[in-house]
Amino acid sequence: MDDPRSGLTASREERTEAPDFDALTPPSELVSGDRTRDDFLDAVLGLDAPATAGDVAELAGHGVDAAREYLDWFERMGVVTRITDSPATYERNQEYLNWRRVQTLHSEYTTDELLDLLQTEAERAEEFTAEFDAASPDDVSITGYAAETDRSVEEIWERLAAWRTARRRVSLLERALTAASDDTADSRSAV
Repeated sequence: MDDPRSGLTASREERTEAPDFDALTPPSELVSGDRTRDDFLDAVLGLDAPATAGDVAELAGHGVDAAREYLDWFERMGVVTRITDSPATYERNQEYLNWRRVQTLHSEYTTDELLDLLQTEAERAEEFTAEFDAASPDDVSITGYAAETDRSVEEIWERLAAWRTARRRVSLLERALTAASDDTADSRSAV
């Protein structure tokens, strides 16, 4: 290994003095903190409408040039889709994010665990169907149902949001189970 440059080595006098460890920046501060990529990813995942690089930069708290670079990278990865070219606008690619969730479920849970989770979420969705006497949360008027049942609009909105979540989870779990059964079929055909 080469010796460090002379400007980086301690002099004889400096070697006799103990360093002031309290004056040094703690290692936890050097390796932690908000990473730019994560800031941009959080901003993109929070998009609910097409946004420009300037919009994303503002959401992430960073510059527009950095936003353009990260948006280009996210587009190549499939996280966002470019909607228009001039000005360039992007939207979150929900299908990609769903695919990632399915892959995560598939890799982190066994088939039996996925089946148990699916059973639980399917029962939850059925309970909401019975509670609201409707096939879908989209079929329920929030204000109308709140008035009929003498409940708050906020409470009905939260219950409908929970119903949508249960339905989304059922869909993702079914897809994860399909992926698991495809893998089983692939391993059998490879033997």
